[in-house]
Amino acid sequence: MIKVLFVCLGNICRSPMAEAILKNLLEKEELSKEVIVDSAGIGHWHIGKQPHEGTKNILDQNKITYEGISARQVQDSDWDRFDYIIAMDTQNMEDLRAIREKNDVKVRLFMDYVEGEESNDVPDPYFTGNFDYVYDLVTEGCKGLLKEIKEQNQLKEEK
Repeated sequence: MIKVLFVCLGNICRSPMAEAILKNLLEKEELSKEVIVDSAGIGHWHIGKQPHEGTKNILDQNKITYEGISARQVQDSDWDRFDYIIAMDTQNMEDLRAIREKNDVKVRLFMDYVEGEESNDVPDPYFTGNFDYVYDLVTEGCKGLLKEIKEQNQLKEEK
């Protein structure tokens, strides 16, 4: 069982969007039993809340469920529970390193999985309001991450 954790600042926009999109891709490829996906935030402000309205709206438009997703804060135990911890921007990566400097979990920037993009950061639509652009980036990145997970773990090929 492979476990992926997406991390952003408050866990109501980018990381729950990535969680929902990757879960949707896994379901389409019948890999939901092989890969577990979760999301968390650096901060505690939104614990227990559903995704932001903008995130819910863009996921609804694309017929992707976010049922059961609610904000939580990153915990020290996440390093022991997850195989991949994916930071949505460079500040999240720095914050994760400050929480736990030494770890053997694969901690990467989300944008490492988006080809052709120069930025290291997925812009935070909580501040920019541009949920459409973020949705496109996150969809592309989730496809890239899934490709890597399948290759590294010898999971079945795309249908």
